[in-house]
Amino acid sequence: MAIWKGVFPAVTTKLKEDGCVDIDATKASIERLIENGVSGVIVLPMLGENASMEMDERKAIIRAAVETAAGRVPVLSGLAETTLERAKASAKIYQDCGAQGLMVFPSLGYKTDDRETVAWYKGIASATPLPIMIYNNPIAYGVDCTVEVLKELVDTPEIVCIKEETGDIRRVTDMYIAFGDRFSLFCGVDDLIVESSALGVTGWVSGMTNVWPAECVKLFGLCQDEKYAQARELYQVLTPSFHLDTHVKLVQYIKLAENLVYGAPEWVRAPRLPLVGDERDFVVATVTDAIEKLKTL
Repeated sequence: MAIWKGVFPAVTTKLKEDGCVDIDATKASIERLIENGVSGVIVLPMLGENASMEMDERKAIIRAAVETAAGRVPVLSGLAETTLERAKASAKIYQDCGAQGLMVFPSLGYKTDDRETVAWYKGIASATPLPIMIYNNPIAYGVDCTVEVLKELVDTPEIVCIKEETGDIRRVTDMYIAFGDRFSLFCGVDDLIVESSALGVTGWVSGMTNVWPAECVKLFGLCQDEKYAQARELYQVLTPSFHLDTHVKLVQYIKLAENLVYGAPEWVRAPRLPLVGDERDFVVATVTDAIEKLKTL
């Protein structure tokens, strides 16, 4: 079974102004990420507007990512559904499209209790042999894969990794105490990566890596090498931008940042709308400030 580690960007899905998927721009962004040293890519995360995509679009995005990666790094797909049967069916489809793993959301249609959460992940794991990363983001989705829940999933071999996004840094140590190295632990929020690395995470699912892949790979490497003085210097430059990854409009914020840094299309699919006014000015100022400060490092 896969052992994932390193920086795995949650890849934005590039769109045209009319809302159609821009496969060429999406492939170009994935190539840019791989060339700059990421260890894997995750297409169709929340940041990739998964829930706004039709199945034919999802299949095209996964196939394009697999073609672009060409075996250089693993390609995972987000899996976000409302019912278990749809989730199991999608898991099989994504496997057929070439995905080498799944980042599985909780049910989007209902806040499961602990027993139901266990059944959800066990059910999806039964549908395909693909390794699974649990996307644990109770702040956004209201479902928490606590240590007690994970104890019920230890015997499910397909579940290999936890994307830890509770915002409670203590959870990392609690999971290591409970499970040792049974699960790979990934930091799932950009503005906790140095803190999480100090506690032993071996991976990072990152939004702003779409914007600054080389810098984020460098930051993660400094942490892994325990060069925290250097890491903090870079982290302090990037953290105001990393805070953009924690906002409800992170899709718009990160796509605008990509546009500012390397010209990628910033278009989003409704009901999301492009940023305007003071909100846009704030993001532009935040990202522009980081661009200038990075030149001095």
